[in-house]
Amino acid sequence: MSATQDIFSRLKQDHDRHRELLDQIAQTSGDTPERRELFEAFTREVKGHASAEEQALYASMLRKPPTTDETRHSVAEHHEIEEALNDLAATDMSSSAWLQKFKQLDHDYRHHIKEEEDEHFPEFEEYLTAEDVKQMEEVFERRKAAEKAEAEVTPEKKEDAKE
Repeated sequence: MSATQDIFSRLKQDHDRHRELLDQIAQTSGDTPERRELFEAFTREVKGHASAEEQALYASMLRKPPTTDETRHSVAEHHEIEEALNDLAATDMSSSAWLQKFKQLDHDYRHHIKEEEDEHFPEFEEYLTAEDVKQMEEVFERRKAAEKAEAEVTPEKKEDAKE
C-alpha cells in the first residue's frame, strides 16, 4: 500500500463509521435516548472529520491548481452538511420534519463521501508528494481529536430550526 493510500484509507475508515451511524440512526424513532446519543455521536464524528480533512487534505489540495475546483466543491459541501446538522439539532426529534430532514442529510452525506472516495481521492493522489502525505497524516490525526472534542451538537435554538 502506498503512503497516499494510507491517508485515503484512513479517511474512508471514518466514512465507513459515518455510514454505520447513519444506518443505526435510521433504525430509531421518536425522541429517544438512543436516537439522541447516535445523532450526537454522528454530529461530533462528522464535524471533527470534516474540519480535520479540510486542514489536512484540502489545505494541501488548494495548493495544487488542477484540483482547486474539486477542493472548493467538497469544502462547500462540508459547510452545507454542517448547516443541515445544525438545523436537524434544532428540530424536534419526534416530529415528521426531523425524519424528513434526516433522510435528506443521509442522502446528501452519502453522495458527498461517495464522490470523495470514487472521484476526488483517486485524482488527488496523482498530485501528492511523499512530503504532502506525511504532513496530511500528521495534521489529520492531531486535528481530528481536537475538532471532535470542540464540535457543538446543538448550536442553534429550537426556534431557529428551518420549517
